[in-house]
Amino acid sequence: MKLENVVVFCGSSMGFGEKYQTAAKALGHYFAENGISLVYGGGKVGLMGVTADAVLEKNGTAIGVIPGLLKEEEVMHNALTEMVVTETMSERKVVMSKMIDAYVTMPGGFGTLDELFEALTLQQLHIEQKPVGLLNVEGFFDPVLEQLDRMVKEGFLKPENRALLLVAATVPELMDQLRNYTAPKVEAIINKVVKKNDDKL
Repeated sequence: MKLENVVVFCGSSMGFGEKYQTAAKALGHYFAENGISLVYGGGKVGLMGVTADAVLEKNGTAIGVIPGLLKEEEVMHNALTEMVVTETMSERKVVMSKMIDAYVTMPGGFGTLDELFEALTLQQLHIEQKPVGLLNVEGFFDPVLEQLDRMVKEGFLKPENRALLLVAATVPELMDQLRNYTAPKVEAIINKVVKKNDDKL
């Protein structure tokens, strides 16, 4: 699939160690060099700011989507290609999902995980059929992935839904996975559910 606009979820903090900033810069440079527009939370701080700055320094396109309550001088990036201001955090997520072709998540905190799992839930419910990628910088997300595997093992997550999350340690590998992603066929899923219910009758 062609990737034109990709949203990136990541921390408003830098994290400890240069590895996270290095990965953010690599992602931003990749976007700019491959004609992919960055869509993100609109901040100038943390990994969010590093990613946006990396896109802009290579003359790429960076679009911020920020709720009004965060539109403060010390938070909002003032040099983006475009800034969209929403009334609420919930509206921000809706606006982002309508703009983009794929999701990428980098290291971050509560907000980052919230955005990642909401994106996965949209795919699981077939509300959307967009690839969801995780840039697992030096194993940062290994505990999260172990938890997902535990959820499958204990019967709380279907293997096919676990497979919706694409994971890679490097930017090129992750972007290749996103491009090659094929969404599950909704018709096939519906037929499977219908057959399962018929078998119970």
